[in-house]
Order: sequence, then structure tokens, then C-alpha cells
Amino acid sequence: MSRIGKHEVKVPEGVNLSIDGNVINVKGKLGELSTKIVDGVNVKLNDNKVAVQPLNGDKNSTSKWGLMRTLINNMVVGVEEGFTKTLEVNGVGYRAAIESDVLQLQLGYSHDIKVGIPKELTVKCTKPTEIVITGADKQKVGQFAAEIRALRKPEPYKGKGVRYLGEYVRQKEGKKK
Repeated sequence: MSRIGKHEVKVPEGVNLSIDGNVINVKGKLGELSTKIVDGVNVKLNDNKVAVQPLNGDKNSTSKWGLMRTLINNMVVGVEEGFTKTLEVNGVGYRAAIESDVLQLQLGYSHDIKVGIPKELTVKCTKPTEIVITGADKQKVGQFAAEIRALRKPEPYKGKGVRYLGEYVRQKEGKKK
């Protein structure tokens, strides 16, 4: 039994949620998101609350029950508040800058790395060593942050590279002299 799926999703004021066949559309102040209802799950909207139920008791529908509830909740939170990921750039000469919808990174390679910013995301460089990614879609924010981090993962000896804000990188001891 899904512990998450049992709970209803509350739709706050200012958020419009509609169910059209097997598609859920959510509109809010930060944008519009939609997703397809997975097979084996029934979604009902009652008094600004969304309830998700499995159609039958088989393993397939009960396994997707909590997933569907979480997807709906992420869409509601995304269009209401949005999601944010912050990345730190650590290293001598490592820096980030934004130039006309292109994120330009200097990460110790012989050339600058240029990454196109998706239209549905907002990327800011508050400092030359800090990148803030915001957007309504949790999956796209996390995916873009992971792609930037993968360009230069933090290495375990000096900790140089791109890491999430607050991420702990375990340092290795290194060679003895």
C-alpha cells in the first residue's frame, strides 16, 4: 500500500487544475504544466483537492499510485512556488557567467564551455562562483543542474569542480612526503 498515495493534494488559491481525459493541466503564476495520467490509476478532483486511487489491487497499479500523486504535487508546487537548485563552482580560475541565454563556464579546460539555457528555466549567476537555476518543472531544473555538474564533478583531493550548494565531498588524504 502506498503511504504517499493515500494523501490528497491540496490545490491552493491561484492555481487552476483541470483533468481532460487522461491529461492533467495545471496553471499558476509561474507557468503551465501538464502530464499524462499513468495506466491503472484513477484521479479525481473534489473541492480543490486531488485524490489518486489505484483502479485495482494488482502490483502494476499500486506501484504507480504514489508516483502519480507525487507528479501532481510537484506540478502544483512548481506553478505556485517554483523549484530552485544552486550550484557552487570551486577552483582557482573557475567561474561562471551568463551572456545572452548562454551559460559560459571556465572550468580549467583549455576552452570555455558554453551551455544553452532552456527557455522554461531561469539561470542567474549571483557571484562568479555561484549558479542559481529556477523553474516550474522539478525534473527539468534537476536535469539541467545535473548536466552542469557533470561537466566537472568535484574531485576528492582538492574539492575542485561544480557541486550542489551544501553538498559534502569527502576529501582523500593524498600522497605522503
